[in-house]
Amino acid sequence: MPELIIFDLDGTLLDTIQDLANSVNYALQKYNYPTHPLESYRQFIGNGVNKLLERALPEDKRNIDFVSMLKVDFITHYFAHAEESTRQYSGISELLSHLQTKGIKLAVASNKVQEATLKLVNRFFPKISFTAILGQREGFPVKPNPAILEEIIRIAGVEKDKVLYVGDSGVDVATAYNAKVDFIGVLWGFRSRKEMEEVGGTTFVENTEELYKLVIG
Repeated sequence: MPELIIFDLDGTLLDTIQDLANSVNYALQKYNYPTHPLESYRQFIGNGVNKLLERALPEDKRNIDFVSMLKVDFITHYFAHAEESTRQYSGISELLSHLQTKGIKLAVASNKVQEATLKLVNRFFPKISFTAILGQREGFPVKPNPAILEEIIRIAGVEKDKVLYVGDSGVDVATAYNAKVDFIGVLWGFRSRKEMEEVGGTTFVENTEELYKLVIG
């Protein structure tokens, strides 16, 4: 049984795709750029806000200047509307409560900006005492760089062979591999089993009951 479980946020703990899509489309529309259907955002999300906006922009606008311009409007809109359609995936609160009761340390590692990560985790999981809640911060590399996992592991004070990372994308698989920790992929999120397998994922669960049984043994 692991001593620390680190969870990805978007597509793993919370279904945030509608609110993210709405806020990006709002920013795009403000500058008269084409917007995108909801399903397109499943492929846009996962590498942090800058990459999200870059993917959403027209090809000839995908540079730091246009990303920075769009980012201001996206963040302003998202902070005001981040909880409108976002919801927990089925069984997540119960899963976290049961794991916490077992004495397992819990943490969140996200490529979502830090302020939004804290806001959503505290809003949806107020009864869970997370060891760390870390999102994207200025000057820090985003996943799949392992720095965020390594920082959480240092805070928790556990050995890497007692750490499990849980996520829903190829980025998450690569992050776990780079950090040299075990990984379980959830199949209820934004990305596919095939994507995770192509990056090296081997263990997957379809629901929170399966995840709990696999973790507890």
